[in-house]
Amino acid sequence: MKYRLLGGTGVRVSEYTLGTMSFGSDGNTDESECIRIVHAALDRGINFIDTADTYSHGEAEQIVGKAIAGRRDKIVLATKFRLPSGDGPNEQGGSRYWIMRQVENSLRRLGTDHIDLYQMHRPDPQTDLDETLEALTNLVTQGKVRYLGCSTFPSWYLAETQAVSRLRQLSRFVNESSPYSLFVRIAERETLPAVQYYRMGFTAWSPLNGGWLTGKYRTGSAPSPDSRAERVKGQWGEHYPILQKRFEMQRPGNRRKLTLLADLESLAENANLRLVHLALAFPLSHAAVTSVIVGPRKLSQYEDMQTGFDTRLDSATLDMIDALIAPGDLIEEADRGYVSPWMTPEARREDGSRAGVRQGAYR
Repeated sequence: MKYRLLGGTGVRVSEYTLGTMSFGSDGNTDESECIRIVHAALDRGINFIDTADTYSHGEAEQIVGKAIAGRRDKIVLATKFRLPSGDGPNEQGGSRYWIMRQVENSLRRLGTDHIDLYQMHRPDPQTDLDETLEALTNLVTQGKVRYLGCSTFPSWYLAETQAVSRLRQLSRFVNESSPYSLFVRIAERETLPAVQYYRMGFTAWSPLNGGWLTGKYRTGSAPSPDSRAERVKGQWGEHYPILQKRFEMQRPGNRRKLTLLADLESLAENANLRLVHLALAFPLSHAAVTSVIVGPRKLSQYEDMQTGFDTRLDSATLDMIDALIAPGDLIEEADRGYVSPWMTPEARREDGSRAGVRQGAYR
């Protein structure tokens, strides 16, 4: 396993991060197998683990806590807050009220006294950045959090967080985590240049595009009952309808994916690679990327992934990828990772405050 610096922190993290979104009731309910996945990753040299308070309603954090017991000091542990974690009106967001409460919940579930990277899980346009960053800075001062990060922030908003931190002398976000894969290259337009400019780390999530880049979805074939495409219909689709759109095969973007898969498989074969390993190695070819998040649901999936961890793509292969999928391209809009409140009809017409889009002030 190779390691890269997490922005300007001086902390070295593995090129692959173990993501745990599929641990617990929303994925793998076999706790012992989830723990074996964590141990296999640690034994392979992965030292970066990513989880969140919302993954399986907190179960993923609990499983991770059990899995890392006795090995905590060897791990860079990341978790997230912001998305709804309960039915109450204040059980989400970036307010001091919620941050101070939820960090304690995460610490308890993880069985640790500190979180190495505490990440804001999408922007909260209804809360002042000053409020959020000041509360997070307090956690750093208290020693409950070592570093701050964010996930799937628009590049202009990412820049604003850096400005607020600098002007208010608050702790800043040192890592951004966004979707980045062969099918989702939009981060190359502005996000990756921004993290390089601000000397931030970057963790790429969904490098396999929700399973698309394993080749499991085919024209004319129904998805397997065990696939993510089928699971999101009952588990996540009610609360996050955008997830269902990622697997609606009649959408133009998804139809284009089905066409591109055959070309990518031929490209991988010519490079003596399997498609899954080509896909995992692709984000690491960008200089701004610190680590690629792999999120296996089963131990067998992880074992298959790790056989390709040493894969590197040469310039000729990258050129052929660019010829198929242009740099900065986004094949399917539902894969963007963030449903911008600024793009709703209510926000674009008359008074945007009706859509919950708060008007900020230039500093």
